[in-house]
Amino acid sequence: MSNPEIPQENLAEAVPVTPEPAPEPVEAANVDILPSIEDQFKALELKAAEHYDAWLRAKAEGENIRRRAQEDISKAHKFAVEKFAGELLAVKDSLEAALAVQEQTVESFKSGVELTLKQLVSAFEKNALNEVNPVGEKFDPHKHQAIGMVDSEQEANTVVTVLQKGYTIAERTLRPALVMVAKGK
Repeated sequence: MSNPEIPQENLAEAVPVTPEPAPEPVEAANVDILPSIEDQFKALELKAAEHYDAWLRAKAEGENIRRRAQEDISKAHKFAVEKFAGELLAVKDSLEAALAVQEQTVESFKSGVELTLKQLVSAFEKNALNEVNPVGEKFDPHKHQAIGMVDSEQEANTVVTVLQKGYTIAERTLRPALVMVAKGK
């Protein structure tokens, strides 16, 4: 049964025949290609150089941070009283103005001193400088300095008289109050 239109001789030319590929050897498929020792060594050297560079940068950054912190501390010490000094300038100006007046009465002088004292107290309050006036309180050696003991009707170790007020700055004693303490009954 042949096709009447295509002669038998031309049948081979009409259908091309493709040869089948030869199978690859089994051994070649199982072999992994490993980089040579030299390539591995170069890769490790590059990685070590990267880590060394990162370490140097981190070390330099740490030194820069330490240096900046020391500069900041130095500036803080140097300019710590700047705010307080600015507040005291108004007090100084008031005292100079009071001394510049030629004809003063006792009343005007007293009112000027009272206003100047208010300015000073305001400067103290703004900078957490608080007065310690412990009359009637129990003696506290952290806040008070006893000058002597007196006979009193008050309980023993109670502050009877304040000779000089004390001051604290941010809850820390700047100057203890000089006091007289009751001996007791």
